[in-house]
Amino acid sequence: FGLCHTGGGVNCVVDGDTFYLGGEKVRIAGIDAPETHDYGCGAEKALGDRATAELRALLNSGAVTMTSIDRDRDVYGRLLRNVAVDGTDVGEALISAGLAREYGSGRRGWC
Repeated sequence: FGLCHTGGGVNCVVDGDTFYLGGEKVRIAGIDAPETHDYGCGAEKALGDRATAELRALLNSGAVTMTSIDRDRDVYGRLLRNVAVDGTDVGEALISAGLAREYGSGRRGWC
């Protein structure tokens, strides 16, 4: 997985909770990572950059598997999936590292 900060790619990471796999845009279900595009402050951008780097490292560390949740896509058309690498839940790993949080209703700031 490479990086594709502004979108469009085959196997690349957009930010800490979104990536492309085989040309399909995927949003990791159940987590929220700091923004790297429309961020609220420098601290959010820095944490978002760390989350992006960690997601890329995780996705490059083994076999990626995805499982469906109760709905297929989000309001932006991205696939919503639970994601694991070699059986380790990627969302949980990002939360444990302090680079993401459980998804809540609506957008909450990181600043």
